Amino acid sequence: MPDPGWNPLHGALSYPAERYAALADKVGRILLSRNDIVFVQAEAVVALEAAAVSLARPGLSALNIVTSPYGSWFGQWLRRGGATVQDIVAEPGLPIAIEVVAHALGTSRHIDVLAVVHAESASGILNPLPEILALARARRILTVVDAVASVGGHRLDVDALDIDIAVIGPQKALGGPAGVSALSVSRRAWELILRDGAPRDSILSLADLKMWLDGGRRALPGTPAPLEFFALETALDRIEAEGLENIIARHALAASATRAGLAALGSGAWVPAAKASNLATAVPLPEALAPATLIAAAGRLGVELTEGVGTAPARLVRLNHTGPRAAFQTVLSNVVAYGAALRQAGHPADIAAASEAISAAYSR
Repeated sequence: MPDPGWNPLHGALSYPAERYAALADKVGRILLSRNDIVFVQAEAVVALEAAAVSLARPGLSALNIVTSPYGSWFGQWLRRGGATVQDIVAEPGLPIAIEVVAHALGTSRHIDVLAVVHAESASGILNPLPEILALARARRILTVVDAVASVGGHRLDVDALDIDIAVIGPQKALGGPAGVSALSVSRRAWELILRDGAPRDSILSLADLKMWLDGGRRALPGTPAPLEFFALETALDRIEAEGLENIIARHALAASATRAGLAALGSGAWVPAAKASNLATAVPLPEALAPATLIAAAGRLGVELTEGVGTAPARLVRLNHTGPRAAFQTVLSNVVAYGAALRQAGHPADIAAASEAISAAYSR
């Protein structure tokens, strides 16, 4: 008879050490990467900081593309470690223009590292990653890609794009836990990380995680949180069952159906489809309508809309269709609630036409 006092949250078994390697291999398959995969036992922002801290040192020169607060933080972390950093800052809420990146690279004497976010959940934009990486590859610049939001929502072929460090978190499009993250690290990146002065004995030390690889990928350093790894294993099994390409297609459909609904509603999306991510759709609000007012009105209908992060001048509201939300029911409720909130504020919105457009997109 089960013990009624036993609670799996308090008495979880240790995650079997021999299964960490299998988890890493599954992450590698998602990233289409044969590079080393290591885990950081924390939310993905810690993994991003670990990448910056492990690379940064006096004499390192970095070009840092900033399209959200995350990019700004990455530059700060590099500077804190003594690196010389040139930030390229996009217009609020917009992707970086490839011409701006090309100009910065062409006028810089030497760049060791280039850092960029692939897709921004903060504003619903997609940076031109293949073109940026091609420019870096031509100059043999080591590349760091924040793919925390994009992985699972967009195809990311780490090997084909020659990405040196890709940082992911399973909690967004992959629908996994938030308390563990992963990095794909190339041999070239390890050579830079392991140079004299690499930080050690820290959760921010990728050099310490290299010891896990060298030791046969058995027990992770520290005391792993078993629930996070059991949850990650479940998420990765579910991803394999659905199929990564199907997950990406589900996000692409959610994005296109949202845009179709907004167009029928009478509201334009923030950026053209070619510059938009599949994770969230941002909408610029009519003049004199405060984001908080519209968000509160949608909330009273039981729908969570959010304000764009780091995009204050643009006054954006985000319709989230990431992970489990990349589904007909969520897309429909997002757009209908947005339309209803507009109407409450005295703005026209054709909710019936929007519903028909979304239904049509999902019926094709």
